[in-house]
Amino acid sequence: MRLVRYGRPGKEKPGLIDEEGKLRDLSGVIADVDAAVLAPKSLRKLEKIPHASLPLVRGNPRFGVPVARVGKFICIGLNYADHAAESGQPVPKEPIVFMKAISALNGPDDAIMLPQGSKKTDWEVELGVIIGTRAQYVSEADALKYVAGYTVVNDVSEREYQLERGGQWDKGKGCDTFGPVGPWLVTSEDLYDVQDLDLYLDVNGKRMQTGNTATMIFSVAQIVSYLSKFMTLEPGDVIATGTPPGVGMGRKPQRYLKKGDTLRLGIAGLGEQQAEVIAWTAKK
Repeated sequence: MRLVRYGRPGKEKPGLIDEEGKLRDLSGVIADVDAAVLAPKSLRKLEKIPHASLPLVRGNPRFGVPVARVGKFICIGLNYADHAAESGQPVPKEPIVFMKAISALNGPDDAIMLPQGSKKTDWEVELGVIIGTRAQYVSEADALKYVAGYTVVNDVSEREYQLERGGQWDKGKGCDTFGPVGPWLVTSEDLYDVQDLDLYLDVNGKRMQTGNTATMIFSVAQIVSYLSKFMTLEPGDVIATGTPPGVGMGRKPQRYLKKGDTLRLGIAGLGEQQAEVIAWTAKK
């Protein structure tokens, strides 16, 4: 099942993408795609609704972040060995954990805004994990039972802020619009193997990143279990699981985003994002 939130920013309605790829309205069934809906029992109830009975949505509305009221936006760094190598970093012995600000959340096709004075804004296509059940100290064997579904994340990063401004990665990760998520949430049972998904990212039509989740250093199950030992994971929390090689910082010469660039990125079975890079403007 592919769940979405569509409409103007702040006014999104819940919906789903049916078997024919058509957008159906869910607002007569649920108020939003939120923590209550992500519980296993609630998802099973939604799955049983005949999708053809739901109203069709006409046109091509904007998609928002597929989960409402995200509580935590957690990220894992250097989780692909070849990305660690291109970054000049050793392969981590334990997951590297940092946070993106909730205010960085962005619709999958919304514009990405360069921060004031930005010189090194970079791209990172990542598998996103959406928690469905409260998790504390869960085992690796049980960890995937706590996942509601998966999505596409672009962990946009300002490398100067991240690496040259006194430490703490968060400064280069949490700028406004630096967290595009979506287009949809694909529920867990609709993915055969989350550790065998192709990822890709293009800049201005040129392929920059190609990878597969099979080469992650720490699997989704390992990540969820690990994080649950340090913080309570709540329904609706989003985890970005790391990026494959091909980021701008790792290229020779280095290549960073500038106004007018376009991004196209996606993950097999999880949909695609397309965004334009714009100059900074005050967020309304």
